[in-house]
Amino acid sequence: MKTFVATPANRERNWLVVDASGETLGRLATQIAGRLRGKHKPEYTPHCDVGDFVVVINCEKIAVTGKKRQEKLYHRHSGYPGGLRTRTLNDMLERKPEEVIRLAVKGMLPRNRLARAQLRKLKVYTGPEHPHAAQQPEKMETTS
Repeated sequence: MKTFVATPANRERNWLVVDASGETLGRLATQIAGRLRGKHKPEYTPHCDVGDFVVVINCEKIAVTGKKRQEKLYHRHSGYPGGLRTRTLNDMLERKPEEVIRLAVKGMLPRNRLARAQLRKLKVYTGPEHPHAAQQPEKMETTS
C-alpha cells in the first residue's frame, strides 16, 4: 500500500462562510485555522496547502470573555527606538475589527511560508456583505 500525498493537481478547495456574530474569538479562530490548513480532510498533508477558503462576516460583533476588551493588548513596533505602539482590543474593534480575527488566526498557524499562503485564503469583512458570492460559499458550522 502506498502513502497518499496531496499535490496541487489533486486538491479540492471549497469556499466557506462564517458568521462571527456572538462567537468567542479564540474558539472561532481555532476552527478557522484548522479549515485553512485542511486538517478536516482525509487527504491532509502537512507540507501541502489543501485547506479551504474561509470568508468571515460580521467580525465587529465578535464576543470575548472576562475583561479582555480592556486588558488584552496588541503591540506593533515601527523599528525605530521608542516606536512601540499599543492598542487595547476595544480600540482595535473600533478601528479595524477585521484585523482582530486575522491576527488571532495568524497566531494559530505555523510560522513558515506555507502558513502565509494559507492566511491569504482568509477573507474577513465587517458587515454581512461580501464580494465572494460568485464562489457559492457554504455555511460553516461552528462548535462553541
